[in-house]
Amino acid sequence: MNKIHTIREASRVRAALRASYDYAAFYGSMLVFALLCLSWSVLTLPLLALLPQRTARAWGRYGIMAGFRLYSHWLALLGVYRLDVSALDALRDAPPLILAPNHPSLIDAPLILARHPNLACVMKSDLTDNLLFGPGARLARYIRNRSAVQMVREAVASLADGAVLLLFPEGTRTTRPPVNDLKKSIAVIAKHARVPVQTLIIDTDSPLLRKGWRFGMRPLLPIRYRVRLGRRFDPSPDVDALVAELERYYHSELQAPSCQ
Repeated sequence: MNKIHTIREASRVRAALRASYDYAAFYGSMLVFALLCLSWSVLTLPLLALLPQRTARAWGRYGIMAGFRLYSHWLALLGVYRLDVSALDALRDAPPLILAPNHPSLIDAPLILARHPNLACVMKSDLTDNLLFGPGARLARYIRNRSAVQMVREAVASLADGAVLLLFPEGTRTTRPPVNDLKKSIAVIAKHARVPVQTLIIDTDSPLLRKGWRFGMRPLLPIRYRVRLGRRFDPSPDVDALVAELERYYHSELQAPSCQ
């Protein structure tokens, strides 16, 4: 009996130590992310005033890629995430196109931005006014979604200038799995820019950082996270038809997510 009790006690201690590590690794990494973004914001403030627009944009996008690449290595090193995002590297030399991922969690944009040096990202307006993200986003000439007409105009201009556009077609994180209703803006941009839509399928097995997650939730690490290249859709003059086709495709791909 003493031996059984000792084994059970040792098991409880190991479980408690593992839970403590998971909490420290996950929430500590969130703090590292905030400090990384704040440091980049401080560095970019003088660059916004000193650099010409084209140089500022190139430095801004490359700096964001390098910073988020470093952060993704940190997550993997600590065992917070088990990442499989190498499929994105095939797009580094791609011609202008629209990257259209589903959007399960807050980490999606940083992990995608970490893999390409010339992404023009469509962002929520309140994020571009945020101290952590605003200066870097302005240096990289990211696109605000404050006005639909202005957003489409700037996105088309960025694509015409040779960039690859990152746009989450759900408009926000997924609230009705497997995917929310899509916004028409993605099809409108593809139509006017005459570029294809490259779908990205994100699979993850954790509720952390999803819509509605609560700070303080216990993390079960490692979180498995995979991005795979989906089907590429040609632009269409029929905006509604393209949106409907994209929605059907996401539903078919995300019904049984895989994070192996």
